[in-house]
Amino acid sequence: MRIQLSLLSVSALAAFALIGSPAVLPGSQAQAACHAQTFHDERAEGGACCFSDHFHSGSGTGGSRAQATVSAVRAWEDFVYFEYGASYDRWTMAHSKSVSCANGPGWSCTVEARACHRAG
Repeated sequence: MRIQLSLLSVSALAAFALIGSPAVLPGSQAQAACHAQTFHDERAEGGACCFSDHFHSGSGTGGSRAQATVSAVRAWEDFVYFEYGASYDRWTMAHSKSVSCANGPGWSCTVEARACHRAG
């Protein structure tokens, strides 16, 4: 069944290309390639498939703001890997990122983002 759906998607994209539909724009191609690999809705964003409205966070501490940020990002990546696997766990691919830090004593940071994976 999975192969038939993939062939159907390829056929649909080819048909759109033949009639000149705007569906062949890069973002639309990415959207066609975004099929949820989890139970969360996904949408195409900048060549990636991202959770539409589902965020994850991570917290970390360190002797400096940079160290605490790295610790928080690692916590985010570790949790996302645990939940969804290696295709989603890169902070560099995530969208809607936020970082919040506080000092004293030592630094603590919290990061939040929507997980993404490469389209395709």
